[in-house]
Amino acid sequence: MKSFASLLVFACVGMLAIVANLAPADESENHPKAFIDGQGLGWRSLGGDDFTNVNCDKDTWTWEDATVHCTGKPIGVIRTKKTFKNFELVAQWQLKKSGGNSGIFVWATDDGMKDLKPDALPSIGIEVQVLDHGYTEQYEKSSGKKADWFTTHGDIFPVRGSKLKPFPPVSPDGSRSFPRKHLSKGINEWNHYYVRCINAEVRLWVNGEEVSGGTEANPSEGYICLESEGAPVDFKNIRIRELP
Repeated sequence: MKSFASLLVFACVGMLAIVANLAPADESENHPKAFIDGQGLGWRSLGGDDFTNVNCDKDTWTWEDATVHCTGKPIGVIRTKKTFKNFELVAQWQLKKSGGNSGIFVWATDDGMKDLKPDALPSIGIEVQVLDHGYTEQYEKSSGKKADWFTTHGDIFPVRGSKLKPFPPVSPDGSRSFPRKHLSKGINEWNHYYVRCINAEVRLWVNGEEVSGGTEANPSEGYICLESEGAPVDFKNIRIRELP
């Protein structure tokens, strides 16, 4: 027969084992993610009827239900028919070619798209970058320079006629907010963007985690644009919620 002391030790060891099993094995695996799916009160879809062509060909963009396919040619944009100031936006995207380039413009203006010819992009607005990982290798091979001024994981930056104070880390010239984490997936894989634009501040979540942004944006009201920039890209489930 076991003594009372040995039974007590056995019970304590058993309790410690239970507690160990209940505790998270890896805190990073249980890190909460702000995955906003665009459902709920105030959210609505943005589809073909919500956009108008700016400087693309008629067949550059093809809508099918909640998905839009872009050929990438010519370079240009489609924009929302109305302007937005404070809002939340969700969209999924996948590039179809290695090294492909695209983007989502927020707060683009009429002045920045006035008389815009094909093979040009808006000159006013904030760009939320969409870029495939293969772009880095292609840039370094063709230019002979190190690809240190951009990333492929969700940069945010003002185009040339705009202003933004980017959140750190920033690009070497200080113009871009670089993502704090590298979360973007490769070609033919769906990525999820949640973009929050409030009171001249832009923040981006990539696949459920906040990575980049900036404040003191000028302008801080305008159109939302989808970008065609040389490579085929699909967007789907684009949804918006306007805020006061």
